[in-house]
Amino acid sequence: MPRLAADPSSAAPIAAMILAAGRGMRMRPLTDAHPKPLLRVQDKPLLQWPMEALRAGGFHRVVVNTAWLGEQIDDFCARWQAGHPGAEVTVSREGQDFGYALETAGGIARALPLLGDVFWVLAGDVFVPGFDFTSASVARFADSGRLAHLWLVPNPPHNPRGDFGLSADGLALNQAETRFTYSTIGLYRRELFELPWCEILPGNPQGTAAPLAPLLRQAMDAGRVSAELYTGPWVDVGTPERLKELG
Repeated sequence: MPRLAADPSSAAPIAAMILAAGRGMRMRPLTDAHPKPLLRVQDKPLLQWPMEALRAGGFHRVVVNTAWLGEQIDDFCARWQAGHPGAEVTVSREGQDFGYALETAGGIARALPLLGDVFWVLAGDVFVPGFDFTSASVARFADSGRLAHLWLVPNPPHNPRGDFGLSADGLALNQAETRFTYSTIGLYRRELFELPWCEILPGNPQGTAAPLAPLLRQAMDAGRVSAELYTGPWVDVGTPERLKELG
């Protein structure tokens, strides 16, 4: 079974992981022939929007995980890297290596050897055209000692109850009367995906599929996750109707 390369040095530029391995069942039949991150929004593949935003912020190292129709995302990433000097795009091929997607925590654990001590994570099927990926955000998080920092958004109609609360002093809350929706954008520390928080081996050689939310909730209960509210344009492009509304 293929293994990922060894971790770059701690001095390596900050990496970002874009989650792009899902099947996109709610988006069928559009995703029968194309992976959801390559569906077009305003004449660009959805995946191109975060790639451009990361590059604008100075983040050129990107890891993209794939499963369903992953060869199409491979081609996109190869074209992106060829057309953007300094770009370094690595594909974590979960479908090829295991025959299935590893979910969020499983996919991050699989790519962990490529991500360094602090890294961005975001979904490849969320449209956030105005979000700024900044080195200042990374520096604040790195100095905070937190395990994760999340950007939350006002609850959309399809998630009216929200996901996590937000305290007055900027902590993400597992339990709260008022909750917001997780935007899927966050900064993470490697420690969250190691013992005692996560039982999956780094590199996930056994191919364990596992969600991220239980790890975050555990860390929130320990006061180790911070958050802030993002109020710019944000759309979870989860259905053909939402895709059509974006044009």
